Amino acid sequence: MILTVKEAAEAIGGKVIVGENVSFNSESIATDSNKAAEGALFIPVIGARVDGHRFIEGAFDNGASCTLTSKALSKELLAKAKAEQKGIIMTEDNVAALQRLGAFFREKYVHIPYIGVTGSVGKTTTREMIACAVSAGFDTYSTKGNANSQTGVPITVMATPESAGIGVIEMGISEFGEMHRLSEVVKCDMAVMTVIGISHIANLGSQENIMKEKLHILDDMPDGARLFLNGDDPLLKELSEEKIHAYGIAEGKRIKISFYGTGDDAEYKAVNIKESSDGSEFDVYVNGRMETHAKLFVPGTHMILNALAAIASAFAAGVDITKAAEALSSFKSLDGRGEICESRGIKVINDAYNAAPQSVKAGLRVLNGIQSEGHGRHTAVLADMLELGDEEVFYHEDIGRFIVSETPKIDKVMLYGKLSSHILEGIRNEALKYGASVKEASESLNIDFNNGRCLDVQHLSDFEELSKTVKAETKAGDTVFFKGSNSMKLWSMAKELIGE
Repeated sequence: MILTVKEAAEAIGGKVIVGENVSFNSESIATDSNKAAEGALFIPVIGARVDGHRFIEGAFDNGASCTLTSKALSKELLAKAKAEQKGIIMTEDNVAALQRLGAFFREKYVHIPYIGVTGSVGKTTTREMIACAVSAGFDTYSTKGNANSQTGVPITVMATPESAGIGVIEMGISEFGEMHRLSEVVKCDMAVMTVIGISHIANLGSQENIMKEKLHILDDMPDGARLFLNGDDPLLKELSEEKIHAYGIAEGKRIKISFYGTGDDAEYKAVNIKESSDGSEFDVYVNGRMETHAKLFVPGTHMILNALAAIASAFAAGVDITKAAEALSSFKSLDGRGEICESRGIKVINDAYNAAPQSVKAGLRVLNGIQSEGHGRHTAVLADMLELGDEEVFYHEDIGRFIVSETPKIDKVMLYGKLSSHILEGIRNEALKYGASVKEASESLNIDFNNGRCLDVQHLSDFEELSKTVKAETKAGDTVFFKGSNSMKLWSMAKELIGE
């Protein structure tokens, strides 16, 4: 869709400085000047380290036709913009203006249903599964990459093609008030909530606060909106319309809540589950009645729950439930989110896009369940989980306890980062509870359990040393699992091990 600077300024309450008749393409909005293509609108974001206003001239040089600005620009830049027929809109806050523009665009130009996806863990995979299932009945548009932020969401909405019949929009938050702003932009018709974890608990204070903040996805949803909740999540399963209203959310609105999961109370339930190292299959029951059979070629119990969310929301959107389930059989793990690759006889599970306690445990279960060739080892390469607040030590120690008690096939653990040293502590203390023989050296453990299991643990503080050690100690037949917060960059090590 082509918009003029004048139309955009009126929508966001901004002031045109130059070029009111200049136009831009709504599908070409950039916050990175290097990605400002021909005819783009550039959004200068003021970050903690870099002020995007410094790159306005560069965005123009790269082809952007117009920009927002919340700061006065030099006379030289204004003269250049006028001479080159560029557009400039003055705003009080560029990000808030972008969000108002997204909300305007959604209301005026996008008249298709949106399914919003949020949660602490599994948002992106669930979003892609929903898009896969819904595509069995609609021309589907969904969020690309990780564009689920305060800037990414309005940009995603404005890139909705006219040909789309339905949209699947991922919505992520890290602070209070953010979900309300995203809800004003997206105006979901349905919403899916995956898991309430502890990501961003340092900002939000508690899991209950995280849940309440995410429930603000309902703010701009219509009366009678459909909300799909993970019935296996201990917090979400206790929600009701009355409890949501008691939080001061969606007051005066009817909310149709549907639970998906494996418990008896789930409206959409997975029954007769059969799991293998390659995936799973199960029957899908709706309100106690068997409706279809689903087969997934991605491993992990958590993938079953993601698939149920996809089937439930697709069915509610009007897609034949059997066709939705069949579509999911083609779903493949996303890059860095549980993707399994094999090279030189080594299986690599690259799950290092990000990390939270629930997702680390889910990934460790997958590693534990994979059949290695011959005498191949199961190796977990783990790095720090960040943004966990005051309880970060406890959560890392808990991963160590989990490895000992819940994943008996894992026989080697390699740790990287300051916080990950507490995983080693958790492993040591839990092993001693089991009466194991623990031999300690500098930053390493060699553990012999009474049942014949052996577990080697190493903690390394240098990234390059870790990389060299992983390469040197990994052999054909081994399966290696990589997991850590994105900034720990284990994903690069996983790619290097498989030769990418």
